[in-house]
Amino acid sequence: MEKSLVAIAIFLVAYVLIISEKIHRTVIALAGAILLILFQVISQETAFHHIDFNTIGLLTGMMLLVGIVSQTGLFTYLSIWSAKKVNAEPIKILVVIGILTAVASALLDNVTTVLLVVPVVFSITKLLEISPMPYLFTVILTSNIGGTATLIGDPPNIMIGSAVKELTFAAFVNNLAAISLFILAITLVLLVFFYRKGLVTTEELKAKMMALDERKQIKDILLLKKSLFVLFLTIAGFSVHQVLHLESATVALSGALLLLLMTYANSEHELERIFHKVEWLTIFFFVGLFVLVSGLIETGVISLLAKDMLQLTAGKPVATAMVILWLSALASAFVDNIPFVATMIPMIKEMGIMGVTNIETLWWSLALGACLGGNGTLIGASANVIVAGLAAQNGYTISFMKYFKVAFPLMLLSIVISSVYIYVRYLL
Repeated sequence: MEKSLVAIAIFLVAYVLIISEKIHRTVIALAGAILLILFQVISQETAFHHIDFNTIGLLTGMMLLVGIVSQTGLFTYLSIWSAKKVNAEPIKILVVIGILTAVASALLDNVTTVLLVVPVVFSITKLLEISPMPYLFTVILTSNIGGTATLIGDPPNIMIGSAVKELTFAAFVNNLAAISLFILAITLVLLVFFYRKGLVTTEELKAKMMALDERKQIKDILLLKKSLFVLFLTIAGFSVHQVLHLESATVALSGALLLLLMTYANSEHELERIFHKVEWLTIFFFVGLFVLVSGLIETGVISLLAKDMLQLTAGKPVATAMVILWLSALASAFVDNIPFVATMIPMIKEMGIMGVTNIETLWWSLALGACLGGNGTLIGASANVIVAGLAAQNGYTISFMKYFKVAFPLMLLSIVISSVYIYVRYLL
């Protein structure tokens, strides 16, 4: 009990400090992690055990890949090309970016997608002299919504699919793609309504963009060909990594290493420049966050909370599904959804053994809650933190509260829609 109280206290203090933004979130997360070890709530070995090195490896590998690709001018090319397709209208660009982000997140994963899309956002907004914030918020929200649609789109879905072999790629698409598409449409409409007055540029700047030749932005054709080849191999690897029994981090790091070997293997200066593009503050924030949450896991706080909430339902299908959906959403907004889902999976399996009916409905409730709930706060999902890190790298600070005011109501709306969907499709 004493360790539980210490773990809760450290987590809450760390969270309050992160929200206050008085101290950098990476420093706070690492400080909280160290305090858990110093107060012997967890051991150093246990702390390292809870760090999700698959996530860390995936992030590092993709940051290295994107760092090299960015040298080719591809992102500027894409920004000009996509903007010209909608006549350089800022509102239409917001919608296009949202749709492209969602589709890419469903086919790849949301972390990889935001690493590829955010540089495009900065290129477009710089050319049109408009704020990148509405577009960055759109990228975060639509990446998590799109990732909900497939087995490989978001880490919680990957974990659920790995734990329940019957839930195939086709099953995820059949059960989650349609509702994800509907939530995407509603979200984009509301974002356009919310930001419409600020998404304005001059006719001169639009004409200037329309007159640009995107082909001239490609700086290194040979490097571009090498980068696209390796990027294609990496994306193909993500599509079949489960069949090959390889983790996504292995695929990403293999792609990064191959491209490094093909490009800068003999240049220490270039290697240093590429490694500087890795968002190390973001990487170490995740390390600290994983350890912070491990204190709640190891002391049984998360498990106790989940069990108590599930006991309230008395095994009734409707109540159980709704509790899992809403508990997953609210918890995933404030605690990283990966350890939470890891706690919920064995509990739902146990409920199936105990004879709870409609067990498959509970898996879809968990997936929707965990993936969509990650939109609630700036640290609710991996993609959110990555975008915040990239924004800081480009001189923009995404405030926790500024994001919260926009995203949390949209997240709650998406869960209300999901509640109706779960009830009508599976429980009516």
